[in-house]
Amino acid sequence: MRIAAIGDLHCTEGSGRTIGEKLHALNDEADALLLAGDLTAMGRASEVAALCEELRRLRIPIVAVLGNHDHESGQAPDIVGCLERAGVHVLDGSEVVLPVNGRTLGVAGVKGFCGGFPPHPLRAFGERALKEFVGESVHEAHKLRGALGRLTSHVRVALLHYAPIRETLGSEPLEIYPFLGSAVLHEVLDAARVDAVFHGHAHLGSPFARTPSGIPVYNVAMPVTRTPYVIVTL
Repeated sequence: MRIAAIGDLHCTEGSGRTIGEKLHALNDEADALLLAGDLTAMGRASEVAALCEELRRLRIPIVAVLGNHDHESGQAPDIVGCLERAGVHVLDGSEVVLPVNGRTLGVAGVKGFCGGFPPHPLRAFGERALKEFVGESVHEAHKLRGALGRLTSHVRVALLHYAPIRETLGSEPLEIYPFLGSAVLHEVLDAARVDAVFHGHAHLGSPFARTPSGIPVYNVAMPVTRTPYVIVTL
């Protein structure tokens, strides 16, 4: 099963078509495409419109989650609508099962959130604002757990924007690690024993690592891959 994945396209109104055109070859190269968030630069629906036009040309199923950039301008519902009209399955604590060459690919997706990693993850202690911040990360993990719990398929993968492990953060400054992902995500993934995880967000990160239980994790942010997409065979 050939899974293409890419994140952090950061489309502007002038770049979406060019970026989308580079995905056309996937009709012959992959069985499904996963988009790991930050599809827009500033979270405007107009920025994703041209990309959606190009996605309509793909004959393979497409699954996406949103990223933090996609929420910047308060137009996330419009971005989702544009993607769904182009045939994209947009996940947010939800799951989809896709038929692929006589087998099934199950994808559970959430955006994820911040929170940090051992040995010093952020704790829900002190001011209400900090408790709410950490609580958002826990809430995203809870949504992921629910989606995975409902997912029955031959191959099960998780699609995120934020990183679930620190090992794919690579050369990112240590000071911003807590804002790049959260360990509560990998705890859910390890418990569910998924086959692979795809995320973006960490532009200076490393392309591959594993969770503590050995699950492969792919950072497919375009600044990391430096290609229009990567293909993973599962």
